[in-house]
Amino acid sequence: MGKSYLRMKSDSVSGDLINSDFKDLAAAAKKLATHAVHLGSLGFGTTFLEWVASFAAIYLLVLDRTNWKTNILTGLLIPYIFFSLPSLIFSFFRGEIGSWIAFVAVILRLFFPKRFPEWAELPAALILLMVVAPSLIATTVRDDWIGVAICLVIAAYLLQEHIRASGGFRNAFTQRHGVSNTVGIICLFIYPVWALVLDIL
Repeated sequence: MGKSYLRMKSDSVSGDLINSDFKDLAAAAKKLATHAVHLGSLGFGTTFLEWVASFAAIYLLVLDRTNWKTNILTGLLIPYIFFSLPSLIFSFFRGEIGSWIAFVAVILRLFFPKRFPEWAELPAALILLMVVAPSLIATTVRDDWIGVAICLVIAAYLLQEHIRASGGFRNAFTQRHGVSNTVGIICLFIYPVWALVLDIL
């Protein structure tokens, strides 16, 4: 009877240990899943905000080239788009297709300057910049906090210039043409601020 009691006691102790190990394993798996979902959503959020910022910059570029001319320096949108363009599109234009587009743009600009439309100068400059940028700039700086900081500085400068050109902060939000520019410029802030916060954390 003593031996069977010891066997039952050791069986219950080992069963408790196994149950405890399974509980620890389940808690660790739950933490792993929670952290994976959290990091995945942060990565998705950054990528989504890259798309939003790039489209906002392109929107402001198009807005400036249409009849809603502004007094702000929209040439700064080219480096902003360069640094914030999602990797999928950037690698597409940095490849052979971008080389051909840049080649045709340069040929047209050199030999047929009167036929080269004024609205195509900045997009052609962007494609040319993507194609000829050295790897240090195109990969290292663009994918680092330095590129994000450059985007933030450009967005701050454009907002400050837009507010000054509108005649004050209130006018930037109340004038008919100023509201769309203000919303577009504020959208430029979202991606760099989010990316810098994630980089710091």
